[in-house]
Order: sequence, then structure tokens, then C-alpha cells
Amino acid sequence: MADRRKQTGRCGEDIAAAYLLQNGYTIVTRNWRCEYGELDIVARQSDVLVFVEVRTRRGDRFGTPEESITPAKQARLVDLAQAYLQQSGDPPPRWRIDVVAVQLGAGAAQVNHIENAVGWGFD
Repeated sequence: MADRRKQTGRCGEDIAAAYLLQNGYTIVTRNWRCEYGELDIVARQSDVLVFVEVRTRRGDRFGTPEESITPAKQARLVDLAQAYLQQSGDPPPRWRIDVVAVQLGAGAAQVNHIENAVGWGFD
């Protein structure tokens, strides 16, 4: 079961990276890790550094990919982004956290890109 989940996650990340590239983003790194966890994708859109959380689902039995971004996950993403910025040594003037939700189905995958999905005010 864990292998299938990893495969689904990796597939979603590949789809999200291709989507971002097709839409003018530059991929800086993938699967960046630190003590707080992992950032799926770090990308650039012009002068903005974009931290991208990819959520992938096969079906809707456990809800939509977007619904899996809990307030705790949002807080962890902010911590991860700040850790990345501190470690980079030269933080950009602008950055944001996006979510790319990938719904896998029998046909083509559905991609929903939510810009600035994680803000400072958590519900």
C-alpha cells in the first residue's frame, strides 16, 4: 500500500512539474528536505519564488486533493518555506506558497493550480 501511495505522489509531482514548466515557471528544486519535512517543488515565476505543495488523489473516496490541506499542514508549509529561505542565504523579495491539486482518473489527469493558497491567517 505504501508503495502505491508513493507512486501516486510521484506521478502527481511529475504532472505538477510539467504543468508549471508549460506555464512559464522554472523549477529550482524538487523534494527539498529539512528537519521540518519536505517541499515538493520550489519554482520561480519571474521574480517570485514559489513553494509548491502537490496533492494527488486517485478518486474521491477520501475527498479532493485540495481538502487535504489542513491548517496544520498550512503551518508546516510556512515553516518549510521559511527554513528554505534561511538556508538559501539570499531570500527573494517576494515569495508565496501554491497548491497544485492533481486528480488522477481513467482519462487525463485534472490539474487545479491554486496560487497563494497558504497565507498567514490560518482558519
